[in-house]
Order: sequence, then C-alpha cells, then structure tokens
Amino acid sequence: MTIRLTRSALALAALLTATPALAEPGGCIKYGAAGAVGGHLANHHAVVGAMGGCAAGMYRRHLYRKDLREKAALWDKEHPADPNASWWQRHHDAASTKQKAEWYDAEHPEPGPNTPAPAPQAQPNQHF
Repeated sequence: MTIRLTRSALALAALLTATPALAEPGGCIKYGAAGAVGGHLANHHAVVGAMGGCAAGMYRRHLYRKDLREKAALWDKEHPADPNASWWQRHHDAASTKQKAEWYDAEHPEPGPNTPAPAPQAQPNQHF
C-alpha cells in the first residue's frame, strides 16, 4: 500500500512540476527522430537519416523564427514606440517577438479558403 501511495505521489509531483514546452515547428530532436526512422526503413541508414532530419529541423525552425522577427519588425513599424523613451525601453519592451508577431497576424488576417473574398469596389458610371 505504501509503495502504491509513494508512486502516486511521485507521479502527481512530476505532473505538477512539468513545464510546458514551446510549440515551435522543426527542431533537431523531432525531425532527427523522424529521419532516423525513415533512414532505418530505407536500407538501415538511421544515422544518416537522423543527421538529415536534424539539419532539416534546424532550418525549419530558423525560417519560423525569421518570420516571427519580420512580423515583429512590421508591428514595431506600424506602432512606433514613444520617442522620449530610452533606447533600452524602445528595443526591449514587455512584449516579446512572438507576441508582436501574433498581434500583427491578428491585425492583418490572410484570406483563407473559408474567408469570403472582399467585394469589388463599384466603379462610378462614366457617360461619354
């Protein structure tokens, strides 16, 4: 009984102290594992597959973070900081790059397949 209670307490402590992981695309571990499985199935080249998957994952994450930085820069361009603030306050405010990118996406939604297209603008009647 005490072993079961101890295991349950340890499991509960592990769940309560677990930190959330960032949900970013790519990454060496995710893509490397998939590459290792693919390489293993393709004539037992798991190490080569893992290296290729790791490189692809790192590149994918680089593109994701680059896109975030570009969107954050566009957000900063549209919402200029206080000119009386110091350099540190203008460049290191409370909002992170990811938050600014999300705000930019919220203000500039891309029309998707379920989004109705904007109505064409009416041309005034021209009589010749």
